[in-house]
Amino acid sequence: MRRLRQRGQTLMEYILLFTGVIVPLTFGLIAIAQMMWVWHSMVDYTQMGARYATTHCWQSDGQNVIGWMRQNVPPIPDQASFRDGSVDIVVEYYKLNPDTRTLEAFSCDSDCSAQCVPDTVSVRITNYEFRPFMAYLGLPPVQMPDFTTTMPVESVGCDPDTGTCTP
Repeated sequence: MRRLRQRGQTLMEYILLFTGVIVPLTFGLIAIAQMMWVWHSMVDYTQMGARYATTHCWQSDGQNVIGWMRQNVPPIPDQASFRDGSVDIVVEYYKLNPDTRTLEAFSCDSDCSAQCVPDTVSVRITNYEFRPFMAYLGLPPVQMPDFTTTMPVESVGCDPDTGTCTP
């Protein structure tokens, strides 16, 4: 009789340990792994956008880069938030001031010409909230920091000999 009670106690201890420690720990590890995967994807995504911006025409509003980025979102669980515009993608072009050696906002009279080549481009993703699979349990989304990549611009896809540029 005493042996039967000990088996029941062992079973209850296992159930408490399993539901109180092992299951939450497992789901927590899965959520953290998914967040790290998304984090890495966002870093690569901003780098891809900046590379695209350095090899294509300068446009004052950066819509060519933003449009390309919205069409080429990496395979992450919430791609739709990038495509529908709820996540902001900001493209900024800069020129180097030779006197102060600081970056200033770039502007030019015409878009997409060989005469309008900025020195640097910055692509930034803002307003991104990571919504893990555990959102179904009522957990709030995690506000991610801004992801930014800045790269020097060499030609913006413009051929100086012919004056044609890649849009």
